[in-house]
Amino acid sequence: MIQINNLFFSYTSGAPYILNDISLTINNGEYLSILGDNGSGKSTLVKLILNFLSPTKGSIVNSDKNIGYVPQKSDFLNSQFPITVYEMLNCYRKVLKIKDKTLVTRRLEAINMLDFKDSLIGTLSGGQCQKIFIVRALLGNPDLLILDEPSTGIDVTSQKEIYSLIRDLNKNNKITVIAIEHNLNAAMSNSSLIYHLSKGKGHLCTPDIYIKEFLKANKEEEFNVSV
Repeated sequence: MIQINNLFFSYTSGAPYILNDISLTINNGEYLSILGDNGSGKSTLVKLILNFLSPTKGSIVNSDKNIGYVPQKSDFLNSQFPITVYEMLNCYRKVLKIKDKTLVTRRLEAINMLDFKDSLIGTLSGGQCQKIFIVRALLGNPDLLILDEPSTGIDVTSQKEIYSLIRDLNKNNKITVIAIEHNLNAAMSNSSLIYHLSKGKGHLCTPDIYIKEFLKANKEEEFNVSV
């Protein structure tokens, strides 16, 4: 469970708060999508949950010991670096000090990507790369999986496959999922909860309530979404 209490955050002392008095509880097994305009603090909130940043005021208590993180492709991948899928994943297995040498192969097989184990990372499509990044995040057997815009730059067919995988991990493996989303349809279809950030403030609701309150209340322009 993640408990956020009266959280304030600013990158520089004296500057306006990017996040302003955020309080949020994320229970185990939830699928939470974080929505909001660019600059609304979505990535900052996730970095605080990951402990990459520290709150200016307030607190975050995270009981999840094993966390898997899938950043955006542009944040993670040097497509020119000559490393294969298997080499990259096996290096990460060693970093995690996992002794099971068959783990990488089994994880690739589970998502039908074993045929690509000897492919160079830079030659994969956007959808294939995203699947590999999810495998990487799963090597540590996480309780919590955090994804940053998982469908960015990915074709529709691959998006369906990736969200099916994430949904399966959430429902069948009981992994808590937090996803920063720009894909409104995916957020509405897959999430158990929506957290909307606007001007440093957050609002938590179910997808159904989000549609009623935010998408059908003549606020499309304010929230940068369309019905």
